Amino acid sequence: MANRINTDARAKAVQDLYKKWSDARQDWDVHAREDIDFYLGNHWTKEETDSLSSVNQSDVVADRLYSAIEQFKAIITSKPPSFRAYPREDSDSQLASVWNGLLEYIWDISDGNEVFKQVVHDYATTGLGYFYAYTDPEADYGRGEVKFTWVDPFRVYVSPHSRHRYFDDAEGMILSTILSKAQLLNQYPQLMDVPDGMDKPMIEYIDKGLNWNDEDYPSSTQDTSVSNAFTPDSIKDSEWGTAAKEKFRVMCMYEKVKVPYFRLIDKRQNPPQEMVVEYDKFEKMLIDNPELEGAVELGQVEYVEVQQTRVRETCVVGQIVLYQRILHTDMYPIVPTPNIWTNTPYPMSDVRKGKAMQRFLNKMHSLLTAHAQSSAGLKLLIPQGSVQDIEQLERDWANPNATIEYDASFGEPHFPSPQPISQSILHLPQQAERYIDLNMGIYEMQQGNAQEAPRTASATMQLEDFGQRRSKSKLRDIEGSLKRIGKVIYNLAKKHYDYKKTFAIVNANNNLTDYTINKGLYDDKTGALQEMQNNIQIGDYDVRIVGNSTMPSNKWAEWQIYMEAFQMGLIDRQEALAKTEVFDKEGVLQRMDTIEQLQQQLQSQEKTIKDLSGDLQTARREAVSARQRTEVEKYKADLDNIKTQNKADARVAVSKLESALNAEKAKGQTQNKEKS
Repeated sequence: MANRINTDARAKAVQDLYKKWSDARQDWDVHAREDIDFYLGNHWTKEETDSLSSVNQSDVVADRLYSAIEQFKAIITSKPPSFRAYPREDSDSQLASVWNGLLEYIWDISDGNEVFKQVVHDYATTGLGYFYAYTDPEADYGRGEVKFTWVDPFRVYVSPHSRHRYFDDAEGMILSTILSKAQLLNQYPQLMDVPDGMDKPMIEYIDKGLNWNDEDYPSSTQDTSVSNAFTPDSIKDSEWGTAAKEKFRVMCMYEKVKVPYFRLIDKRQNPPQEMVVEYDKFEKMLIDNPELEGAVELGQVEYVEVQQTRVRETCVVGQIVLYQRILHTDMYPIVPTPNIWTNTPYPMSDVRKGKAMQRFLNKMHSLLTAHAQSSAGLKLLIPQGSVQDIEQLERDWANPNATIEYDASFGEPHFPSPQPISQSILHLPQQAERYIDLNMGIYEMQQGNAQEAPRTASATMQLEDFGQRRSKSKLRDIEGSLKRIGKVIYNLAKKHYDYKKTFAIVNANNNLTDYTINKGLYDDKTGALQEMQNNIQIGDYDVRIVGNSTMPSNKWAEWQIYMEAFQMGLIDRQEALAKTEVFDKEGVLQRMDTIEQLQQQLQSQEKTIKDLSGDLQTARREAVSARQRTEVEKYKADLDNIKTQNKADARVAVSKLESALNAEKAKGQTQNKEKS
């Protein structure tokens, strides 16, 4: 049986490039590791520490770089950034909103805020940070997710001939990963397969001699006992056992290649439709759709083959190629963030610019401490021979009540007075600190030092804004890398998410917003696809980073400006409320809208009640008037009855009177007749 696996030519090419590029970067590794040591507090070399100890001087450091770096990180990462997709046409605004939700979802599942801060940390300490976009095949129960993370700058190897800020002109990039045997098998279980003609798993035949070294992180040249910080180079061999020391170097090579695409123009549609398909997909379309091949022969469908730049990923371990694939992006998925760019892949850091002043500051503190020690413990000079026992003199000298004998004939003892320190020397450490702050663009006032702040609040806010201009300039450089990693994520997501997926975005007030991509609408009877909603495979968008989104701001000044604008009626309350520290802004707005609606309803009801009250009063007046009229009419009727009765009685009385009168007349006439 064979006892080894032949070396793949592709693996050999990756190994050769790794060897050349790692050798070219050795000097930068030393300087970058020294920058990290200065950030950790390891400012002295072993020789310098021994030299200070030999003259009884302290090796304590006055670490100004650490506070400056931390304040710079706090300013740059004060607010989390966010990606935005802007449509090229107004008709694409709805799908652009879906893309915004998807990019925010990817930022969230990738822990984007933490990744961003770590990249800024590497950017400030080593001069070079890296974003890395990739596809996690195990996420979402095997359907995969597009994510991004950061990688240590010592794990990325680039050709020294690159002159582009983002290494676009590099012939390739290599990402190195050191894994133990257990880690390697967990990530690539296919290495446990037994190849044909072999009697052991594939992992047993990996040539470990091709690793060259077992750690990408360089060793320190400083005295690390000062800070006692644990770094990867110091703990790489801390685990005991043979299996723990068995390491493998996995190298992923990213290089740009030309990939054929076909641009199809379907003249059968009105108007003619154009689409771009990959080479393999075009061949499959011809096999699955015979009518398409006929349309091509008849000239109804025209196609043109075009070459497009894509990134090819080749992953190797030892002499074995683990996999090789084409990524759907024309930009490297490893995006650098250089600090002080030198037109090479080896930029400088802010720490390196301040190391000379930090060394000067440490030396000044050491000298001032030594002078203080000399002043506190004065040396005693005695004439030779005047004291018989020097050791007894030293013991008696420590006793404040001792009586010491000496031979005065040899001379008197005396103290050599140390020279006083000039006041100008005492200001040198402060000047060195200011110089470090000046290089970093960080000032005492920005760190909350009240002594350095102006007397008025408005002047403090203005100086704070002016003081952030240096940081804003650096933020623009970082935003360029953020914009670029956003484009890479956009390209990878456009290819990966070709299935229906619903994802939720958690808003600031814990509300959820759901998005669904690649949602197909089918006919209920035939089952045919009628429409594809939110199809992210089509269309093209500009992915940008929100400018100045991560810088801190004076919330009191902003709120005052927005409050004045709100009072003047220039903005609405929603815009003003957005600048406050209120957590549940949407809830407050909803409650305020509800209160306004209730108030409007109350006003409407009050008006209705008022109208009804008026109607009721009118009705009451009319009812009273009606009752009064009724009473009057009743009284008038009674009066009429009385009047009628009186008239009747009067007529009866008159009749009776007339009858009586007539009777009397008749009686008188009778009597007259009788008399006559």
